[in-house]
Amino acid sequence: MTDIKKYKNILVFVEQREGKIQNVSLELISKAKELSEKNKQQVYTFIPGYKIDETHAKECFRYGADKCFITNDELLKNYTTETYTKVVTNFIDKFKPEAVLFGATTIGRDLAPRVSARIHTGLTADCTSLDIDIESGNLLMTRPAFGGNILATIICPNHRPQMSTVRPGVMTKTIVKETKTIKIEYLNSSLTKDDVNIEILETVKTQSEKKNIEDANILISGGRGLGKKENIELLNNLAIQIGGMLSGSRAIVDNGWIESNYQVGQTGKTVRPEVYFACGISGAIQHIAGMEESELIIAINKNPEAPIFEVSDLGIVGDLNQILPLLTEELKTLKLKKEA
Repeated sequence: MTDIKKYKNILVFVEQREGKIQNVSLELISKAKELSEKNKQQVYTFIPGYKIDETHAKECFRYGADKCFITNDELLKNYTTETYTKVVTNFIDKFKPEAVLFGATTIGRDLAPRVSARIHTGLTADCTSLDIDIESGNLLMTRPAFGGNILATIICPNHRPQMSTVRPGVMTKTIVKETKTIKIEYLNSSLTKDDVNIEILETVKTQSEKKNIEDANILISGGRGLGKKENIELLNNLAIQIGGMLSGSRAIVDNGWIESNYQVGQTGKTVRPEVYFACGISGAIQHIAGMEESELIIAINKNPEAPIFEVSDLGIVGDLNQILPLLTEELKTLKLKKEA
């Protein structure tokens, strides 16, 4: 059992790629600041990499960091598992944070479990919510379980630090302060060439045609109520007229009607568009958890008792097969009038 009294403060591993801090890290800093105000602790950020400087630290401070630690080493220029695991593990051993947060990205999902194994603590992966029990100091880490059918809140009462990876987009990125006084500490990496067990010969970037629904301002989302795959075209037609992107619930992903990259919900992606159309989506809690923070939610469902209407700003009761073509045609007409 760990002597938990030795551990204090919340650490956010700040993920950067080619010197650009990833959004999920800024989201986590904002959340860490919120949590730190409950237990009167500080938010530490750690940025390992190469040519990391004060500019990166200032960005962390804007979103709530109290102190930023930076490790610069050419061996950290490209992410490799062993080098990053070593520097993060050494940091935790030295500064003993009470909680450590990683983004649930490809890097975070690779790095966090290796770090947790080396420091002999637990890891709650792919969290969608975080809170703190003030009395015990336990981090309440909530994640979907059993295929998203329930939400499980997990604690790590006997070991420190408490560690979790957090899904991008579920936390709100909030600027909390602008300050000229920032606390930065530069740390040695203690890496040698013997720590590098993989040599990266070349990095080849490919241009993906797939767009990220998390970046969309308008989403046209379909559910089981579409009835058949061919009706996806109704959503596409509306998306074209309104400048939106197609997305959907788990039901139509499981049916093979759209790819999993476009799934919204606990087992998909969390989105916050300006406008979210929920077409033929009943409103199960698993789906609502992924889109309830949208600015404007418009629901179309023939069941007047559908739970989706409880979270929607505008509800239309009716058959989407009739409503969507009418709505699309009306938008097309308005666009033509505006152009004329």
